[in-house]
Amino acid sequence: MNIRNFCIIAHIDHGKSTLADRMLEITWTLRKLEHNQVLDRMDIEQERGITIKLTPARMQWKWYEFNLIDTPGHVDFQYEVSRSLAAVEGAILLVDASQGVQAQTLSVLYQAIDQNLVIIPVLNKIDLPAANPERVAKELENLIWIDAWEIIKVSGKTGENVDKVLDAVIERIQDPQSFKLSHPKKYRTTGNEIQESSPNLTRALIFDSVYDPYKWVLAYVKIINGEMKAGSTLHLVHSENIITPTEVGYFTPEYKADKSLKDGQIWYIVTGEKSVREVQIGDTILTHDTLKAGITKNSCIIPGFKKVKPFVYAGVYPIDSTDYDKLKDSLEKLSLNDSAIEYELEDSKALGFGFRCGFLGMLHMDIIKERLSREYGMETIFTIPTVVYLVRSKNLALDVIKLGNNVQSLIQTGLWKQLVKDKEKYDEDLFVNGIPSELQAELKPWMVVKSGADMVEQGLIEEIREPIANVEIVGPQEFAGNIMQLCQEYRGKLKHMDYIDSTRVVRHYQLPMGEMIIDFYDRLKSATKGYATMNYEFQNYQEADLVKLDIFINNEKVEALSWVVHNDSAYYKGRDAVERLKELIPKHLFSIPIQAGIWTKMIARETISAMKKDVLAKCYGGDVSRKRKLLEKQKEGKKKLKAIGNVSVPSDVFIKMVARG
Repeated sequence: MNIRNFCIIAHIDHGKSTLADRMLEITWTLRKLEHNQVLDRMDIEQERGITIKLTPARMQWKWYEFNLIDTPGHVDFQYEVSRSLAAVEGAILLVDASQGVQAQTLSVLYQAIDQNLVIIPVLNKIDLPAANPERVAKELENLIWIDAWEIIKVSGKTGENVDKVLDAVIERIQDPQSFKLSHPKKYRTTGNEIQESSPNLTRALIFDSVYDPYKWVLAYVKIINGEMKAGSTLHLVHSENIITPTEVGYFTPEYKADKSLKDGQIWYIVTGEKSVREVQIGDTILTHDTLKAGITKNSCIIPGFKKVKPFVYAGVYPIDSTDYDKLKDSLEKLSLNDSAIEYELEDSKALGFGFRCGFLGMLHMDIIKERLSREYGMETIFTIPTVVYLVRSKNLALDVIKLGNNVQSLIQTGLWKQLVKDKEKYDEDLFVNGIPSELQAELKPWMVVKSGADMVEQGLIEEIREPIANVEIVGPQEFAGNIMQLCQEYRGKLKHMDYIDSTRVVRHYQLPMGEMIIDFYDRLKSATKGYATMNYEFQNYQEADLVKLDIFINNEKVEALSWVVHNDSAYYKGRDAVERLKELIPKHLFSIPIQAGIWTKMIARETISAMKKDVLAKCYGGDVSRKRKLLEKQKEGKKKLKAIGNVSVPSDVFIKMVARG
C-alpha cells in the first residue's frame, strides 16, 4: 500500500506551516506560492502567524500518496491535535534550531508516543544566524533517545533538505495496513477482535469538522476499514446521527470530489448537516451495511472520543445595548463552525443583556472576540474571565437545587465525575433514561458556577472546589528564582524537574487554573525576558479556600465585576480593584463610594470626589451666615442627587479591568 499519513507537530512559531508550504511546492501539489502559510486559511492566522484550525493536504512523491495534516501548536486546541495524531501513522517533530525544545514540543511529543507513532525529528530554521543545530540536536537525542544521524536539518524558508524529509516519510513511516496489523489496539475497544476481520466492517474516524457556507458541514475522516461512497447511509455512533453524504473527496488542499473513500486514506465527507455540533470530532462512522451484517456499534468504536468542554467563561455584551439581536445572530453563526463555543443568555444591571460564553482558553477567547469584530462588525465587551467552580451548598432550598437544574448541569458538563467516588459503576449512555436516585442524592448539594455573579452567598457555602492544571514550564536555569517566585505567587506547587541540558530545565507545577488564565503567561515571559515557554493540561478539581469578591459602586453591587479569589489574596485584589476603578470612572456631580466586599464585610474603599461648583462666586461681602446658607443648600442638593442619581460606568472600564488583570 503506497500511502503515508503523517502530521507536523511543534511549538508555536517553529515553522510548521512554512515547512508544509515547501512540501506542497516540491511535490508539485501547488505551483510557486505567492504567499506563505497557504494552509492557514483565515486572515487572523496569516496576521498572527499561528495555526488555529488543522488543515489536511494530499501530495504525490515518488509514486506514493502522502496525506499531511498541519496541526495547531497552541494548547487551547490540543484536542484537535490529539485526534489528528489518531488519524496518522507518523509525525514530523519540528524543532526550531535557534530556540530548541519548548513546552508544547514536549506535550505533543508525549501524545504522539502514546499513539505509537513513528517520530521523524527535524531541525528547522538552520539558515538563521542564531541557529545552533548541534546543541539542539543533543537536546533531541537526550529527549527521545535517538541517534544524531536520524535528525534531519532543514530550512523551511529556503527549502534546503526538505526533500530528505519526504524520503524519510517513505522509509520510516509504515503504510496504514501494516501499522494496523502491528498496533491492533489503537483502533479497538475491548472485544473488538472478531469484527476486525469481518469483510463487512466499514468504519472511519472523524478527526475534524468544519462549516462551509456552500457545502454546509464537512467531516474530515480517516478510513480505518472498508470503503465509503457518496449516497450511502452512514451512522455516527456517539451522536447517534444518521447522514447520507452528497459528496466525498480529498484535499489538494482545496476540496476535490472523487468517487469513493478507501481503506487508509484521509478524505472529507459532505454530511448535509448545518451545525458542527451534529458531527463531533472523535466520533466513529459506520456504514449501514456494517450494522446490517450484525456487527454491534459498541464493538466498532474507535477509542479516544470525548466532548470538548470549555475551561474559561466570560460575559460577552454589545457596546451598544441595541445590538443584542445582532450579537445573538453573530454567536449563532460562529457556533456553526466552532463546536467548542458555549453561550447562554445573561443579564447585567451595568451592561444590559448579553451572553455567558465558554471558551477553550484565553487565546480561543481572543480569537472569537477578533472574529466577532472582523466578520460580523460586532464590537463587544468581555467581562473578567473565570473558570468553572464546583460549590457545595448548605441550603438545599435554593431554586436551582429544588428544580434539579444543578444535577442536570453536572451531568451535561461531565463534572459529576469529579464528585463521585465510585464513578465506574455509572454508564453515561444510560442517563438519557433518567439519573439513578443514589447518584442524584450524592450530587444534590453541588452546583456548577461559571461566573462570580452566579456564586451563592458566602454564608451558604460549605465547600468550593477549583480546577487544577498540570503546567510544564521550560526555561533557562538563570531565571529559576523568578519562575519559582512567580509560581508561588499564583499558589503553584512544584512536583518535579527535568534537565534538558546543563542550561535549560523543565519544571512541572500544579497551578489553579483560575489564577493562571488571565496574565500568568505574560508575567512569565516578562520574568524570563521572553525565554520561558509553558504548556498546561487540566488535571482535576481540588478543595480550596475561595471567596466571592464583590464590587460596589455608589452602594450598588456591579455583578459584572464580581469574581472568585483566594481568601489570602482577597484584600490585596480588592484594594487594587477599587484604586483602579477610582482612576477609570469619571467624576459626577456627587461623590461616589467604591467598595470591595466579601459577603457582609467591606475590605477596601475609595471615594471619587464630586465635581464642585463655586456657589460663593457671586456672593460679594455680606454676613458670613449668607455664605454658610449657600454651602448648606449645595450640600443638601448633592445629598439628594446622590440618593436618586445613577453612576454612569463607561464601557471601556470593563475592558481595561480585564486588560490589566
